[in-house]
This record gives sequence, structure tokens and C-alpha cells, in this order.
Amino acid sequence: MFRLIVEADYALYTRPECKVERATYPVPTPSALEGMLKAIFWKSAIRYVIDKIVVFHPIRYAGVRRNEVKDKVLLSAVKRRMRGAAADPCIYTKESISQRASMLLCDVRYGVEFHFEMTGIRSEGAGETPAKYAEIIRRRLEKGQYFQQPFLGCREFPARRIVPVEAFDLTEVDESLKGERDLGIMLYGLRFQDDERLREEWNTAYCSDRADPVFYHPRMCDGVIDVAAFREVRV
Repeated sequence: MFRLIVEADYALYTRPECKVERATYPVPTPSALEGMLKAIFWKSAIRYVIDKIVVFHPIRYAGVRRNEVKDKVLLSAVKRRMRGAAADPCIYTKESISQRASMLLCDVRYGVEFHFEMTGIRSEGAGETPAKYAEIIRRRLEKGQYFQQPFLGCREFPARRIVPVEAFDLTEVDESLKGERDLGIMLYGLRFQDDERLREEWNTAYCSDRADPVFYHPRMCDGVIDVAAFREVRV
């Protein structure tokens, strides 16, 4: 079991019903926190599981308007260009620019309690044990190491500080978060349509980018969201 404190200036946990102009959930989604942990350490042999989320700072929103592009780089154009064929894989901002508004969370501080599970997929080499990966995760958290910048919801909003702790000091939870709050239906994560049969080698496992959203109905009590308690109550 691991516990850490995460702080950031801004965070954005996009509601799936808000596809054009983004609006955030009031609290982090488990899948967003899993993504943050994967930025610190990722291996196909393990899967992160969020057990508890603690919201320390009051929930405050900020609205921003940004220039974005409405198109995506076409993979087919990139492949044709790599083969030397005539193709233009570029996006031209003057033609594709689109101004969009976003509703963000500002000045956030969270406590995250999590563990990991073995997936059964083995990478090259030996020594695929839980103890090995627990030590790697613990060492990277203590040293502040990561292979890409951890972020909260969107890459534009990086984590300012990530610190491992032994326990959470719940007296630091803001008074505005006291009591019980129904958070409604929230996104839990994505269920990818992978091959359920676990393969022996990571590079032979079938992985698909097709996925179905999974939702859950959590409640926050005195700033604490017991994700494990609501994990099985899904829709």
C-alpha cells in the first residue's frame, strides 16, 4: 500500500459529456490518478489500483479560454510520407484554430492511496515479483523520479509536488469539505477490449485501443473518497 500527497496549481478532470468545451469533475477520477502514476513508473507487468482519495483544499473553479486546433494529424498521411509518397501530415493553425473555454480546478492538494496488482504479463528478463516492483515504485517516489511529467487530468496542468507519506493528516482537510457529499455518477476508468488470456511475453500480448467507459457512484465524507468501497457499485 502506498500513500502520497499531490499538489498542483490547476487540474482538469474532463466530464465525458463535455467534449468541445471542457468542464471538470469536482474531484479526481481514479483513471486520471492511475495515469499520473504511470508517468512515474509504468510496466506491463503491473496495474495500478486507486483505493482512497483525500481532498485537502477547498474545491475552487477557474475559467480559461484558449486557442486550440480542431483537427488531428492523420496517421495515414504520416505513413504515406514515411514511404516517400506525396502527403501532408501537418496541421496549420491558421486554418484549424478554434477558441474553446475550459472550467478548471485551481490550487489543488490531494492524498492518494493506492496499490498495484500483477497482470501476469512478463517482460524480458527474470525477477517479475511484487517485491521488486514495490521497491522500484517506492524508490522513485522518494527520489522524485519520473520518465515523463506527471499531470492532473490534462498534460497542460503538471503536478507541482508529489511526496510519499506514511499516513494522511485529516485535520488538514478544509472545513468546507466537512460532512457527506454525493458526487453523482463519475467516470471510473476505461475497460479496454484486450485479449483476456494472459500471454507469457509482453510483446506478444494483444492490446486494443478500443475501450468502453466504466462509471461509479462515489460519496465524499469529510474530504475522503473511499474508492475501494464504491468500486463494485458501478453502472
